[in-house]
Amino acid sequence: MPGRIPGASRATAVFAYGAAAGLAVDTVLGDPRRGHPVAAFGRAAAAVERRLWRDHRGRGALHTAVCAGGAVAAGALAARTARGSGTASAALTAAAVWAVVGGTTLGREARAIGGALAAGDLEVARERMPHLVGRDPQALDGPAMARAVVESVAENTSDAVVGALVWGAVAGVPGLLGFRAVNTLDAMVGHRSDRYRRYGWASARLDDLAGWPGARLTAALATAAGGDPRGAARAWRADASRHPSPNAGPVEAAFAGALGVRLGGTLSYGGRVEHRPVLNGGGRPVEVADIDRAVRLSRRVTWLTLAACVGGRILTDTVKRRTK
Repeated sequence: MPGRIPGASRATAVFAYGAAAGLAVDTVLGDPRRGHPVAAFGRAAAAVERRLWRDHRGRGALHTAVCAGGAVAAGALAARTARGSGTASAALTAAAVWAVVGGTTLGREARAIGGALAAGDLEVARERMPHLVGRDPQALDGPAMARAVVESVAENTSDAVVGALVWGAVAGVPGLLGFRAVNTLDAMVGHRSDRYRRYGWASARLDDLAGWPGARLTAALATAAGGDPRGAARAWRADASRHPSPNAGPVEAAFAGALGVRLGGTLSYGGRVEHRPVLNGGGRPVEVADIDRAVRLSRRVTWLTLAACVGGRILTDTVKRRTK
């Protein structure tokens, strides 16, 4: 059984110790190179899609319900099996956190691209770009790649780390697995292609809903932990709503202000050019060195998120005891 935490319930202690252990394992090992649970889920979701696909929102909603609901049910069953032992429950939480967060691999990929850019090897940087972003790397020069990496680090800090921890704090292992399932489904079918415009609608909207609290917490912590809190708050307030994504907007704007750089502008996805609003327009263009700064900010936000989630649970425990 994990040790007691003053003011915390047994469930909160289990989450605190398990989440801390999972983040520590991720820090040391990163994502597993083979047999990644998220990849296994993706293959299962693709198999479901092959059976269900029609150009229809109802079919897409069923696909979302089957896949995300299955992940939540699996998490609930595992948690119920382990709940008799605090140690087993904490170990299960640690395993789930390690499986669903991706902060260390995110940082490694970003720094690998940054290293190639710093060495002037644009071809190596372009080869590695698809590991991190969905943009067409052939359409990007060095500064554009650096900007894309910083934007990806910001957005994925919310999607790959903070959002999962928030839902883990709210709903335990089912919350961790459910959030990652929804986020993965959005990446698979939530984009606005001809095939998925209707079929992926439910996954995209559910991802917006599930990601809302994590995105705001990410923006708040980036504002507090960055080098320019006032600038980050100003960029968040002024520019977040201009971004086409309701969740990426606050995160990228806050990171831009915290780092003192300018994000947004023209980008290309699969040959389709988009002109996005500029975030923190008073900032300077992104430089290669800003990639490492963004990664370090992401790591600070990660550990602050754990502290915030545990603190939130302890506060909730205290309120429940006083209202009994």
